[in-house]
Amino acid sequence: MGGAVLMITITDRSRGGEFAAWFQSQGIPLVLAAPGRGTATTEILDCLGLEATEKAVLMLAAPNSRRLVRRAERDLWLDVPGRGILMTVPIASIGGARARDYLLPQEGEESMEQERTHELIIVITNRGRTDQVMNAARSAGAGGGTSVHAKGTGTELAKKFFGVSIAAEKELVFILAEAEKRRPIMKAVMDQAGMQTEAQSLVFSLPVTDIAGLRRLDLEHPPQA
Repeated sequence: MGGAVLMITITDRSRGGEFAAWFQSQGIPLVLAAPGRGTATTEILDCLGLEATEKAVLMLAAPNSRRLVRRAERDLWLDVPGRGILMTVPIASIGGARARDYLLPQEGEESMEQERTHELIIVITNRGRTDQVMNAARSAGAGGGTSVHAKGTGTELAKKFFGVSIAAEKELVFILAEAEKRRPIMKAVMDQAGMQTEAQSLVFSLPVTDIAGLRRLDLEHPPQA
């Protein structure tokens, strides 16, 4: 089979139920949804036709199928500015045959290796420090992102590594970036909002193997996640 991917979709919160219902209609049994908040500047919001920053972040395991991505792009109108964005990240393995059969009831299609044009940068930062992270990221060319509230664990272990107390209340910041901008964006976040600052940010990136929802954006308007 073509493998499995973690599919991440970000849209306005009012459309979250519609998007989740569509994925389930495609035979995908488990769709996880979380409320998020957009961080894009007013200029980019105007470019995308977005009026609100309240977001729904949907995550699901799916077969590695370009056909499914293209169906989502068509049926959910992702090529229309403001509808949302979809990206896929490869899954290395799934624990147990039953779990695999449950999460991937359909076979994925064999596909040729695609050029990876984007990467998903994920920043774990202290709650209330999203603006500090995004100001750093934008200084290196990022367009915008989406933040999700989270709660950290293992803060005592982290103290041993970094020598400082780690706050439990966190924000996850998702930044979809062009591949060539990934390194400078990550460096800027580490320099301006890293562990040595009040933000205490950790940053890493994941490869994006497919994407939908950027068709009408010009290159001078960086994508937002």
